[in-house]
Order: sequence, then C-alpha cells, then structure tokens
Amino acid sequence: MSFASIPPMVRRSRSVGAEVAAHLERLITSGELRAGDRLPAERDLAASLNVSRASLREAMFELESKKLIERHQGRGSVVAEQPEGVSQLYEGLSELDVEIANATELRDLVEPRIAQLAAVRAADSNLLSLEEVLARSHEELSPEESLALDVEFHTLLAHAAQNPLLVTLCTMTTDWTRRTRELSHRTLEGRRISVRGHRAIFEAVVARRAVPAGAAMERHLREIREVSTRA
Repeated sequence: MSFASIPPMVRRSRSVGAEVAAHLERLITSGELRAGDRLPAERDLAASLNVSRASLREAMFELESKKLIERHQGRGSVVAEQPEGVSQLYEGLSELDVEIANATELRDLVEPRIAQLAAVRAADSNLLSLEEVLARSHEELSPEESLALDVEFHTLLAHAAQNPLLVTLCTMTTDWTRRTRELSHRTLEGRRISVRGHRAIFEAVVARRAVPAGAAMERHLREIREVSTRA
C-alpha cells in the first residue's frame, strides 16, 4: 500500500495543531495532494512533521470537519472527493460560454462576500495559510510566480469562508478571468497593487472585521481592473 508523500512543514509560534492543519490544507487546495490520496499513518505522519500525535489529531479533526479528508477506523485517512453538489455545479458552469464581462461581474459579486465570510469563519489554520502566501508574495516575482500566488491567495480565502460552493465559484471565475489577471501581473506596478490589496484584505480578515474585508476586496478588484487596462 502506497501513501502520499508529505513535504516538511515550516514551523511558526502559533498552535501546532493549526500549523499542521494549515500545512495539509495548503497541499490539498494546491493540488499537491489529490482526492483519493492516502495519508501516512498518524504515527508516521506525526514523526515526519515533528509534532505530537495529539497535535496531529487536532489537525486531522479540523480537516475532517472541513470535509477535506475522510478518516476510517482501521483504514487510515484519505483526501476527500468534492461533494456531489459541488462537482455538479462545476461541471454545469464549465459548459457555459462565458463572456469576460459577465465573469468579471460575477467575481465582483462573489469575492467580496467570500472576504466577509472569511472574516467571520476563518480558522487559525486558514489564517496561517493566507499569511504564508503573503510572506512569499512581492513585486519582484516573475509574472507567472506572482499570478500563481494570486490564485492561491484567493482560493485559500474561499476555503476560509467554509462554503465549498463558494470555493467552486471562486475557481470558475479565476479560470474565466485569467486573461485579465495575467495582464495585471505583467508590470511591477500591477504586482505591487496585487500584493497591497491582498494584505489589506488579510488584515481585515485577521481583525474579524467583515464589512472592511468586503470593502478591501471590492477595492482590490477595482484596482486590478484599472491596472489591467493600462498593461
């Protein structure tokens, strides 16, 4: 029986359980761990991450509650499949012939609400994941690297809203508006504006201020559109 390979974890000063949950959640949301992948036994996983089994169990319980993994007595843990309703929504939406203006309008409606919900619902592990992405984000990155972190930030924020349907909508609008986002990351100014916007959103989410978080997202999306038209 083969198990998924789990890379080392960067340690910070917060709850160890939250750190472990954030690390594994990032691997799942980024696609490094895929649906159906079997995680190592808890004893082995705790040893590889250099944490106690109690901290690992805390993390696994959180991931299970988020429906990111499934735990089976005597059979271990596996990365969960998407809920059926989410898969059906994704398949249905992917068949649409979507114009960029419509996709942008949908994003303007959905993402501020995601930011608001994240400010209310985000777990410590979600905040750690977002913080880690911001730590890697800066204007000197290549356009490709900057865009990848942009997508990762918005995806993790959607997960922090604790609603899988919103994650699906966020993923779809990301695909539909990729051309506009690529333009915004071509220039130093665009990358600087993107990082600044993400930090403002994150600060509001960490402060648990829903309305300012939504407003920060609205401002971020508006600024990205403006810089895209100049690229």
